[in-house]
Amino acid sequence: MRPEALHSLFVEVEALEGVGPKLRKPLEKLGLTRIRDIAYHLPDRFVERRAIANLDEASVGENVIVALTVREHRAPGGRGPFRVVAEDAAGNICTLTYFGRASYSAKKQLPVGELRWVAGRLDQYGQMLQIVHPEHVSPDASTPLGQLCEAVYPLSEGLTQGRVAALVAQAVKALPELPEWIEPGLLGRTGWPAWREALTAAHRGVHAAARDRLAYDELFANALALMLVRESNRSQRGTPLAGDGTLRARLRLPFALTGAQARSIREIEGDLAQPAPMLRLLQGDVGSGKTVVALSAMLIAVEAGAQAALLAPTEILARQHYETLSRMLQGTGVAIALLTGRDKGRAREAILIGLLDGSISIVVGTHAIFQDAVAYRNLALVVIDEQHRFGVGQRLMLARKGRRTPHTLAMTATPIPRTLTLAQYGEMEVSKLDELPPGRQAIDTRVVAVERMDDVIGALARHVATGQQAYWVCPMVNESETDDLAAAEARYAALKARFGDGVALVHGQLRPEAKDAAMERFARGEAGLLVATTVIEVGVDVPNATLMVIEQAERFGLAQLHQLRGRVGRGEGKSTCLLLRGAQLSETARQRLALMRETQDGFRLAEEDLQLRGGGELLGTRQSGDTPFRIATLDQITKLLPLAHDDARLLIERDGGLAGPRGEAARLLLYLFERDWGVQLLRSG
Repeated sequence: MRPEALHSLFVEVEALEGVGPKLRKPLEKLGLTRIRDIAYHLPDRFVERRAIANLDEASVGENVIVALTVREHRAPGGRGPFRVVAEDAAGNICTLTYFGRASYSAKKQLPVGELRWVAGRLDQYGQMLQIVHPEHVSPDASTPLGQLCEAVYPLSEGLTQGRVAALVAQAVKALPELPEWIEPGLLGRTGWPAWREALTAAHRGVHAAARDRLAYDELFANALALMLVRESNRSQRGTPLAGDGTLRARLRLPFALTGAQARSIREIEGDLAQPAPMLRLLQGDVGSGKTVVALSAMLIAVEAGAQAALLAPTEILARQHYETLSRMLQGTGVAIALLTGRDKGRAREAILIGLLDGSISIVVGTHAIFQDAVAYRNLALVVIDEQHRFGVGQRLMLARKGRRTPHTLAMTATPIPRTLTLAQYGEMEVSKLDELPPGRQAIDTRVVAVERMDDVIGALARHVATGQQAYWVCPMVNESETDDLAAAEARYAALKARFGDGVALVHGQLRPEAKDAAMERFARGEAGLLVATTVIEVGVDVPNATLMVIEQAERFGLAQLHQLRGRVGRGEGKSTCLLLRGAQLSETARQRLALMRETQDGFRLAEEDLQLRGGGELLGTRQSGDTPFRIATLDQITKLLPLAHDDARLLIERDGGLAGPRGEAARLLLYLFERDWGVQLLRSG
């Protein structure tokens, strides 16, 4: 239950003056539904304006505030702008220029003969000074001289800077006083302000340390919650699993294990033998052989007389895992089943009975495998593929399916920079597959200018004519306002006109059954070309697909490009990845594409991605990344996360955890950042 001290922060935004149903919609688009969200809606940047007595004191391009007397309104003759001619105290003329509907309010705000304070960027048009769309117009004669700093907030359609600033002012005014959760020594060394002061200062841009303090709070809450998960897990009674090796000896693998695979299996085997449940992350680059490691772990469980479950994020991936594992298990006598939301009737009933009586040893499926109707005889190991697609809550639901807490092995094919592993998986031990199996061919990666589109399509035609398959990835589904953006639907139509019915289309807005049908057509070889958005970046395994074309490759992050490239090169044939680039490339985009040509080491690319993007977006999916943070930037994560992690450990190991005085304050912090599942675990554990 949320502490009473925070109740005022979690009140709906309608409690703020001026917020009704109409304003709630654009606020919801930004995720601003409660007063807490408004208070933490921090500015993107600040605009500094200098108040001047007259225009002679300013330079073109400077943001200024100046008192102007309105002399004339000039309505446009055709579709030109509406201009207001104004004069400063020294007689200098300046036009205030408005386009479109903004001219209607300009007439009211700037009556002829009246003095107004005008704020905006001073520009020059021909010989005339002008301010286009002044940001503020005020009759208030008390505007102070000197530097004025104004916050610029992220907006959605229907919101203005003034409206958001007014809501923020109300939210900040309502902030309660909260006790301090940061370790006193750290607070003294950093000179950070108290929480309420920091949040107030962050909206004014007057305290550089305020943003760091707020970022630290978020990182500390996350680190503490993950540490509580780890502590709770260690206190649970699991089932020690010691396999005798008989089933693993029956596996007839067509390849030898790599050193990294053998090492990871030993680490997992050691964890499974312990009474405390395993909580381990298996990080493996594209094609590094995570499935074999997961299968070995599941066979240890079966050898010990228990059951194992593999959870996949999509039905396509679950089906693919089932088919791969079924082939590997031939001759072992191990019963494996597939359970998805699509299974109905007698077939589903038979699987449920098999899981309950123990005749099915391994089940593969989507979230359907942890629904209430699914019960197990002795579930002792859960393998989660693409861990970042599942929240802690979902994982805990599956954990409750065992008589005791099952061991958990999470896997991810998205290489994660060392800096972020702690942020995302701080509660887990980590095994890393950092070498590729022998014989895995390098993918020939080339950067091609979009002007050579006809050559690329010609090469694609020759490729498909040989019976091989290809992917064509576009960055968007529909045309945006920018004409040069490729759209999957438009590209699909163009390629279908050229190649006929052998082209399939997949994107995120398709119905799941339509998406599955298109993917299955491609997997069966009925379609030679799959046009897609990034929905295919994880898990799709078609060995006959040996060509990947990524359109507008400069729009993708390195990790995402690497994931997409990893969809080819999965069979014996030589594979090629063509990165189609636009004419205008930023320096970052140029470096990114050069790195893709240079290396196929996903871990190196992830580290480089972090460096190239700096405080921007990162890591893979939707190019927005998988950091669980809204406030902390990448720079702050790099700088402050080790401190937050150490402080969280100090709180648990030295300062009495959540029971001590600082712990009571930290409990508030967990609820403030909605990491209270850490508290719930502690309570239930």
